[in-house]
Amino acid sequence: MVDPANTVGIPVNPTPLLKDELDIVIPTIRNLDFLEMWRPFLQPYHLIIVQDGDPTKKIHVPEGYDYELYNRNDINRILGPKASCISFKDSACRCFGYMVSKKKYIFTIDDDCFVAKDPAGKAVNALEQHIKNLLCPSTPLFFNTLYDPYREGADFVRGYPFSLREGVSTAVSHGLWLNIPDYDAPTQLVKPKERNTRYVDAVMTIPKGTLFPMCGMNLAFDRDLIGPAMYFGLMGDGQPIGRYDDMWAGWCIKVICDHLGLGVKTGLPYIYHSKASNPFVNLKKEYKGIFWQEDIIPFFQNVKLSKEATTVQQCYIEL
Repeated sequence: MVDPANTVGIPVNPTPLLKDELDIVIPTIRNLDFLEMWRPFLQPYHLIIVQDGDPTKKIHVPEGYDYELYNRNDINRILGPKASCISFKDSACRCFGYMVSKKKYIFTIDDDCFVAKDPAGKAVNALEQHIKNLLCPSTPLFFNTLYDPYREGADFVRGYPFSLREGVSTAVSHGLWLNIPDYDAPTQLVKPKERNTRYVDAVMTIPKGTLFPMCGMNLAFDRDLIGPAMYFGLMGDGQPIGRYDDMWAGWCIKVICDHLGLGVKTGLPYIYHSKASNPFVNLKKEYKGIFWQEDIIPFFQNVKLSKEATTVQQCYIEL
């Protein structure tokens, strides 16, 4: 078994990276007590909280955090007739936070994600690692067998073309999870007690032409580079499919990043995912999507965007 880190006594970071250039977006239906654990790492940053469900419910945010909070009434007021594009009763409502942010970078995290420990027992500052991932280039055109060559203690291996060593700009940093893995409902049902205890100290670029299942609970991205495509598909209340909102966004951003010459990284940082969702509820939400993904993924694997599509918006409209 793995346990979350104990952050009591860790001081708040006095020199946080990108403090004025990054927003933290959190979708929630409950009090945000989990932020107490994250205080040493997240308190210096501005939070955008998107409250899902009952807009009359009061959400408690720990003292000392700088935040703005939007509920469904706010979404309806701000977007008017277009408010229906924001999912209701689903964590995909987080993309409203992406829209109202004015910052260059976004880190989004779920309220059941706690601070993880590395193998040495040290608390993992997930946001700091995401920032490092985003500020370093990616290598989607040629795989480096030592993973991220820009990390301290690593480099390009023999045989790696010198012409490709500058890399490309990184648009997305996709983090992972200790304890409860991000499994679909059938896998949850078959392996109800399985927990992820493996901490793999690696970051890698997902190669060009390869799709991946993007999980939205521990994710950071550059709004300037890929923001318009980071739309979490319409799910939740009144929709026939659930739990594929982040998958949809992941397929779209990966095709667009490949077309525009941008990079997507996965691996570190880890968070501690504290709570397994109900597999029977998940199966009810997912079962149509399990069939649908087998039809839709080949589309994303084979689609070719035109040379005229030179912006994220143009690429998304073509898709």
